[in-house]
Amino acid sequence: MNATPPHHDDEAARAANSPLVRDFGLLIKSATRLEQRIDTALRRECGIGHTMLEVLIRLCRRPGEEVSQRQLADDLTLTSSGTTRLIDRMEEAGLVRRVASPGDRRVALVEPTAEGRTAFLRAAGVHARVVEEFFVRPLAADDYTRLTGALAEIDRALREEAG
Repeated sequence: MNATPPHHDDEAARAANSPLVRDFGLLIKSATRLEQRIDTALRRECGIGHTMLEVLIRLCRRPGEEVSQRQLADDLTLTSSGTTRLIDRMEEAGLVRRVASPGDRRVALVEPTAEGRTAFLRAAGVHARVVEEFFVRPLAADDYTRLTGALAEIDRALREEAG
C-alpha cells in the first residue's frame, strides 16, 4: 500500500514535467551527446579522447605560456589526481612532457611535444567537423548567434556567482 497521499504524486509529476526541468535536461542531453560524438570521432580518427584534446587546446593556445598541472586541473574541472593520471597517459603517448618550473622546482609545468602539436592539429580538424555538423549547421545563423550569446551570459553569471 502506498502511504504517499495522491496529491503528492500529482505535485511530483508536475515538478518532473516542468518546463525548467525539461529545458535544462535538453541542454544537458544535447551537450552530452555532442561531447560523445566528438569523443568517438577523435578516438576513431586520432587515437585520443576529447579530454586529451582539451588539454592540448589549453597547452597550444598561447605558445610559450607556462601551464602547471594545477592550472590544467582547474581549467578542465578535474581533480588533481585525475589530472595527474591524464597527464601520465599523455606523457606515455608522447603528446606532452612535464618540466620543472624555473621559479619553483616543486611545480610541474606541462608542455606539448612536437608529436602533441601534430596530434592536436589533426584532432582540431576532426573536432571542428563534428561541431560544425551537429552544433552549427542545424541552426539558422541568427539562432546560432543568439544561442552562443545566451551561453556566454549563462557562463558569465555562473562565474560571477562562484567568484
